[in-house]
Amino acid sequence: MAERREVERPAAGNVGALSWTSDAAAEMLRRLGIEHVALVPGSSYRGLHDSLVNYLGNERPRMMVCLHEEHAVAIAHGWAKVTERPMAAAVHANVGLMHASMAVFNAWCDRAPILLLGATGPVDATRRRPWIDWIHTAKDQGALIRDYVKWDAQPASAQSLVDDMARGFKLASEAPMAPVYVCLDVGLQESALAEAPAFPDLERRRPAPSAAPNAEAVTRAAGLLRGAERPLILAGRVSRREDDWQRRLALAEGLNARVLTDMKVAAAFPTAHRLHPLGPVFFMAEPAKALIREADVILSLDWLDLGGTLAQAYDGGAVTARIVSASLDERLANGWSYDHQAAADVDVELGALPDMAVAALCAELGFSAAEPAQAPAPVTPPAAGPIDLTALARATVAAAAGREVSFLRLPLGWPGSYFPVAGPLDYLGYDGGAGLGSGPGMAVGSALALRGSGRLPVAVLGDGDFLMGAPALWTAAHYGVPLLIVVANNRSYFNDELHQERVARQRGRPVGNRWIGQRLDQPPVDIPALSRSFGLEAPPRIERAEDLVPALMTALDRVAAGAQVVLDVAIDPGYASEMVDKA
Repeated sequence: MAERREVERPAAGNVGALSWTSDAAAEMLRRLGIEHVALVPGSSYRGLHDSLVNYLGNERPRMMVCLHEEHAVAIAHGWAKVTERPMAAAVHANVGLMHASMAVFNAWCDRAPILLLGATGPVDATRRRPWIDWIHTAKDQGALIRDYVKWDAQPASAQSLVDDMARGFKLASEAPMAPVYVCLDVGLQESALAEAPAFPDLERRRPAPSAAPNAEAVTRAAGLLRGAERPLILAGRVSRREDDWQRRLALAEGLNARVLTDMKVAAAFPTAHRLHPLGPVFFMAEPAKALIREADVILSLDWLDLGGTLAQAYDGGAVTARIVSASLDERLANGWSYDHQAAADVDVELGALPDMAVAALCAELGFSAAEPAQAPAPVTPPAAGPIDLTALARATVAAAAGREVSFLRLPLGWPGSYFPVAGPLDYLGYDGGAGLGSGPGMAVGSALALRGSGRLPVAVLGDGDFLMGAPALWTAAHYGVPLLIVVANNRSYFNDELHQERVARQRGRPVGNRWIGQRLDQPPVDIPALSRSFGLEAPPRIERAEDLVPALMTALDRVAAGAQVVLDVAIDPGYASEMVDKA
């Protein structure tokens, strides 16, 4: 594996001093501390590409070649899910940006910071090559994604280029975080520098620290929570920091508040804790609704879709609980996308990052220490026979017992009761925008960020998601990024089978036809062969439950040794019983 990590080292040569505007862009990436640039090569940023290789030596940052622009952005997104810091991705001209746009939307919805670099054919028409430079040049390229990035720029000089890159990095890193886009003109990149630009003093351009919540609001919120008989915490989009995790535990324990968590976002609270009575929710089932209705005071920690959740729980009726909310998410709301979700009536708005609010509430209430961690209950492996999603969940959790595993992604229908989260990196959530094809790329990015941490990265993906994004895994093999992908292969776009069944029932039509236009069969895709073609290890498809745990344990051993492994698991179409009719 060490040999693979040494690929793409440039030959020694006379690189010389900073000489071209693209050299300034590369130098700025290094000064910003960017470690990797995921990219698909393209002529629109050939100047920057040369500077990364022949000026920086392809080191700090290092290029990560991808097979599709959507995967390049997904890798940067996966990196941010672990580190909460921007990685860079580069996309070619308008065509590459159009390829990448779905992944940009995912990162926007997931509030993930990314420094996205693009390029346009020369803005100066006299410098355009015939045909290709004309179709790859746009007057306002940022308009393609402006509604779902935090900020964009197209600098026109070397000085504005380095300033815009510094500004973009700062804005992406400040809460609420989101992608930014900087478009580099080909003509500008390939212009010789008469003199070096004045590089910004990054100590004076550091991202602004998040503000503490208003003291009066904290006092009011603490009073409500202190007086509550049945407090509930909705733990949503929170940080990956261990100290923040411990403060959330201390707050819940001090209040004796029950906690709900959401599988659409990353780990927020230990699932084995006595105050976490239900498995994490993906869709709002009746037990979770009842827990919300029973609460007299609810603290929302940037809960995804607070308004919609309350409306579901109360069946559209009046919300009787007092609501305290800690979120900055409305600062990103715009008129194009409704990813900001339903409005919620709130009694105390703390107007701060959720973990800043938790820290302030702990200080106000005098809570400082959490109970010792509770060990998750052991899971019994599945019995012999065919495999359903519950059997796969039981086997995966059983095989991972005793190992430090990060679940990078779990599919729709995964039973929350088989979800042993004990720390902030144990689970990294979903993709944000809920489109297919992001899983493999995001898994590679998260695994890259975890490399060397001692954690084993595991992503369980549906076959549709895997097949749309499978070429992203070549990048993991090429750069020696250890990773296990488990494909929950039901040979169907099964979630849409359920939708077709509902429509058929509403219209009095045959539900037995729901599979037509949904199945991925006849012929079935040979997922192990496809995976091996990208350079990954992939044993034959697993079709019996009794074979799951041994295969998973062997795969985890290989990942611990530095390998990239794909396990194709044939499962019966269907969700776990607790998820039925919730998709």
